Amino acid sequence: MSDTHLEYSIRHAIDPLAAARMGTEELRANFHVSGLFQPGRISLTYTLYDRMIVGGAMPAGEALTLEAIKPAGTKGFLDRRELIAVNIGGSGKIAADSESHHLSSRDMLYVGMGSDVTFASDNSNNPAKFYLLSAPAHMKHPTKLIRIGDAKRLDLGSQGTSNERSIFQFIHPDGARTCQLVVGMTTLATGSVWNTMPAHVHDRRMEAYLYFDLPENARVFHFMGEPSETRHIIMANEEAVISPPWSIHSGCGTANYSFIWAMAGDNVDYTDVDPVPLETMR
Repeated sequence: MSDTHLEYSIRHAIDPLAAARMGTEELRANFHVSGLFQPGRISLTYTLYDRMIVGGAMPAGEALTLEAIKPAGTKGFLDRRELIAVNIGGSGKIAADSESHHLSSRDMLYVGMGSDVTFASDNSNNPAKFYLLSAPAHMKHPTKLIRIGDAKRLDLGSQGTSNERSIFQFIHPDGARTCQLVVGMTTLATGSVWNTMPAHVHDRRMEAYLYFDLPENARVFHFMGEPSETRHIIMANEEAVISPPWSIHSGCGTANYSFIWAMAGDNVDYTDVDPVPLETMR
């Protein structure tokens, strides 16, 4: 569904038994998200997993206003929601409650409940690409800009296991406060291709991945499903995938890449996961 500058779709929740019976096209129709960044448009996917909204805004000329969509059932988009926007394109601005925030590439802005939001690019020839994540909120937390250099950094993995990577935690106990959104970014070193392996699940939270920094002719094989019944979806650059709480979420690329991970659900504890021993996966 769409109007002049905003379009949205709805993804219903799928149980693990139904997902195990799906073929390629059904898996992609239910979990794969493409077309996030279209010049002059906002594209949103409203999921029934913890009511998470995954989207993209690409202002290329006039500023874009984040307007309410029917599934949210509110007059304003953030009347009962919070928002995180991560810029993966050229520099741009986000206005929230009449205050303007300048975001370079890989900077993040948290916007609290009840705010009005607009997006703009500094240069329409190199437009900003704002990756949007929104979840229901129960109170208003202060709007906060977190630059990539201010994120909490963890360097993990090794070249020997092809998963040398840097994790940038935007939301953590000492950073911006949220009601339920937890968001971060992972960048793989040259020569490393694996993410989140050994895998894990967390029944308390759903998750979404946006893969980017991927060469045009490269792909990521994203693994999902129950540990004993895995499936995969092939991802291109700047495409997202929805991960239900019961599913693993791991990937292996044909080149190194970056991805933004975002969770919503019962808690904001990044470490609250249930590890999956590799020998039990099927």
